[in-house]
Amino acid sequence: MTVRFFNFAAESQDYMAAVRQAIDDTISSGQFILGPKLQAFETAFAEYIGVNHCLGVSNGLDAIRLILKALQIDEHAEVIVPAHTFIASWLPVSDLGAKIIPVEPDDQDYNINPAALEQAITERTKAIMVVHLYGAPANMSAIRAVADRHQLPVIEDAAQAQGAKCEGAMAGSMGLAGAFSFYPTKNLGALGDAGAITTNDQALYSRLLKLRNYGSVVKYQHDMPGLNCRLDEIQAAVLLEKLTYLESKNQQRNQIAGQFLQNIKNPLLRLPQQVSGHVWHQFVVRVTDRQAFMNHLQNQGVESMIHYPVPPHLSGAYQKEYGDSHLPLTEQICQQVVSLPIYPGLSEQEIQQVIAACNSFQEPL
Repeated sequence: MTVRFFNFAAESQDYMAAVRQAIDDTISSGQFILGPKLQAFETAFAEYIGVNHCLGVSNGLDAIRLILKALQIDEHAEVIVPAHTFIASWLPVSDLGAKIIPVEPDDQDYNINPAALEQAITERTKAIMVVHLYGAPANMSAIRAVADRHQLPVIEDAAQAQGAKCEGAMAGSMGLAGAFSFYPTKNLGALGDAGAITTNDQALYSRLLKLRNYGSVVKYQHDMPGLNCRLDEIQAAVLLEKLTYLESKNQQRNQIAGQFLQNIKNPLLRLPQQVSGHVWHQFVVRVTDRQAFMNHLQNQGVESMIHYPVPPHLSGAYQKEYGDSHLPLTEQICQQVVSLPIYPGLSEQEIQQVIAACNSFQEPL
């Protein structure tokens, strides 16, 4: 038996009937853009996250881009970002012409290291971006303490952290604004690209409403140069249905992670840290001989992935400008990480197969 890295049929079996009905209802309504399903989802997600406002947008990258644009980030600005993250956290910054200032992660939870923030701040710094990587909430109290001292806004990239909590507060509620992706494999996933922005700031929300829709909230009245970054009604309908399952799905992820943490006992593998409020979007181990380990998993019928094999500063997009950056921990992490299957719908037999495959790995001769 092959344990799939992600199995949509298994993950979706308990909600697909409701989702299909929601899609049919939306098609029958004839309303596909900026309609009642979007409004209902925005209200429900804002309530779930614990904020005053939610804005449905086209995807997670556009969510970050809109926030930065609303903050008037431009070529004169610097934005602090995690060095270890998916490149989508970097792209909106450079797209607006701002300079990216990468900061190394903490070696335990792989999120941005609060202790390294202070030295990265200059007079040109206009924002700090935090990524709640792999579903583990970053140390927001320490990060906000630094940001508050310098009067800097904190943007939360919560693309992998729907439902994650830090000291009782939801990811996406602790900074000036939160950016979410609802890519299909996320803890809360759409059936295509989708995203959202959350905030308690009324002025920022009002500006974002215009920016996502051609700079307009009244048809043919364009108050600023805007974009077309709207969340459509069908994806909003899907997300509205799936939101009711999010807490139970995250509990299942936590149960699987607990079994992995308790029963994988191979000293060649470094297991992830059990962080309070983690929602386990990924279960990421570290191993020195990664290729040998992944080959072993494959031979044992277990699929795996790498998040992420190439750090942004060494990618083709940024190597020319950032390739000489001194980011040794980020580079080491990217050379060692392997993601194991973890999603609701994994059977007990599949969980045990993953555990057995990890425990039977040996160093190649």
